[in-house]
Amino acid sequence: MESPARPAGLRADSARVRARMLAEARRLLDSGDTDLPMNALAKAAGVGVGTVYRHFPSNQALLEALAEPGYAALVAMARAAADDPDPAAGMTDLLRAALHAQLTDASLAAVLSTPGATCRSTRDLGQELGEAARRVLDRARAAGVVRPDVTPDDVRRLTCGIRHAVRSGGNLDDVDRYLEILVDGLRPRP
Repeated sequence: MESPARPAGLRADSARVRARMLAEARRLLDSGDTDLPMNALAKAAGVGVGTVYRHFPSNQALLEALAEPGYAALVAMARAAADDPDPAAGMTDLLRAALHAQLTDASLAAVLSTPGATCRSTRDLGQELGEAARRVLDRARAAGVVRPDVTPDDVRRLTCGIRHAVRSGGNLDDVDRYLEILVDGLRPRP
């Protein structure tokens, strides 16, 4: 799979420039600059704006490159949740992992809240995450712990919503309570 962090065939010097731009973009994002203006990124990385656009044709492509490591880690967590012998625990673990990932990585939160992807590797990761989440949901449905109408996209949207609720409330201590409310709401109706 081609990586937005280092696409195949990239020369070593170009890869170093790309890594420097990603590091500066991460610094900007972590400091609260969620717009990631390409001119500011170019200046911070010590390159021309054309170089930034050559590597990242849009802000979305830049966000996806920043999010890739976290996205890949979330896919691995989803696979582990799908293999958990306890379907209810697997489901809860997946929800917790998705929520934690979004709360700790603004780029991943932005990418997960966007329905479409720009980069092939992001689309591939999204497909892998969807397949693992589907396995988690199928097992949870079969065990009677999740409503039959819940889809992987529902889970994505709901965790994005909880992330927003936690961020807007400013209290990270609410995460477990919101997660418990979500899990209760996913259970089949009596």
